[in-house]
Amino acid sequence: MRTNDAQMLVLSALADGPLHGYAVNTAIERMTGSRLGRGSLSGALARLRDKQLVEYLPGEGRRRPVRLTAEGRTALGRELDALADVAGQLFETVAPDRTAYQERLNTTDQARAYQQVLLDALDARPGQHLLDWGCGTGAALPALARAATARGRVLGVDHDPQMARRAAERAAGLPRTAVLRADAHRLPLADADTDRIRTDRLLQHLADPAAALAEARRVLRPGGRLVAAEPDWDTLAVDHPDPVTARAYTRHLTDRIVRNPLIGRQLPRLAAESGLTVRSVVPVTPLFRDVREADRVLGLQRNTERAVTAGYLTRDQARDWLDHLARGPFLASVTVFVVTAERADG
Repeated sequence: MRTNDAQMLVLSALADGPLHGYAVNTAIERMTGSRLGRGSLSGALARLRDKQLVEYLPGEGRRRPVRLTAEGRTALGRELDALADVAGQLFETVAPDRTAYQERLNTTDQARAYQQVLLDALDARPGQHLLDWGCGTGAALPALARAATARGRVLGVDHDPQMARRAAERAAGLPRTAVLRADAHRLPLADADTDRIRTDRLLQHLADPAAALAEARRVLRPGGRLVAAEPDWDTLAVDHPDPVTARAYTRHLTDRIVRNPLIGRQLPRLAAESGLTVRSVVPVTPLFRDVREADRVLGLQRNTERAVTAGYLTRDQARDWLDHLARGPFLASVTVFVVTAERADG
C-alpha cells in the first residue's frame, strides 16, 4: 500500500463522519476487502493531520475520534470531481444492468469472433439434444435450434431470473426449444441425457467450476461434447505509457472484480480432472481499437474508480490513466480460450 493511497483511503473512510482509528480501518476494510497495516494507518493519519486535512476530537488514546476538516472535505471532493470530470469526457458512469450488458456484449465484433469458433467446435447435428449452459439472454438459442432442427431438442439454463425470462422470450417460436431457471452446479437433467453442451463465460462466475464441470460430464452421453469459452483476465493488456499503472489496473480486476479470473488457462486441466477428454484448446484474442467500444465491455471508468478506492491506483494515476485512454490512440486485448472436451466412457 503506497502512502498516498493510504491517505486517500482514510479521507474516504471519514467522509460520513468522525471515527476512531480502529473504526477507520474497519471502514477501509468494508471498501477494499483488507485493512491497512498499523504503520500505514498511523502514518497516513499523521500526514493528513500535518496537512490540516483531518483533526482529532476530544478523547483518549487510540479511541480518540478523528474527522475531516473543512479543508479535508474540500480536498476529497476535489479529487472525486477531478476523476469524474476526466471520466465524463468519454466513459460511462452508470453500469448497465446485467441483461443489458449481456445483450450489448453479444453484438460486439470481439464476442462474435470467439463465439463463431465455439459454434464451429460444437458441431451440433440434426436430432441431437443440445444444452446452452448459462444461456444468459438466449442469444445463441436460434443458432442452436437451427442446428438441432425439429428432430432435436434445445434447452437453455440460467440461474438469473431476468436472464432466463429474456431467453424464454427468444425461445418462443423456436422448434423444441425451452429455457429453465436452474443452478449450473445442479442441472435438471438425467444422466447421459445430452449430446452437446455449449457454455460461454459462465465458469468465471461460478462458486465451484470443478464441481460444475463434473455435473456437465454427468449429463453428457458417451461421445458427447462440451465446448466452453472462458476469458483469462490476467491476459488483459491495455496500452499506456506507464506499464505500472496498466498492470495495477489489470491486477485489481483479477484480485477484486472477477470471481475466477484465470479460468481460461485453468479450464483444460479442470475439464480433464472432471473426467472429460480434452480434444482441443483454441486461444482467441479479441482486439479493441475503439475506446468507447472497449469501455462498453470493460467498464474502464467504473473499474478505475474501484481500483482507486481499493488502493491499487492513486487519484493522480487514475486521472492520467483515463485521460490518456480518452485521448488515444487506444489498444486493448484479452485472450479467450475455447476448450473442446468429450465424455469418452460409458
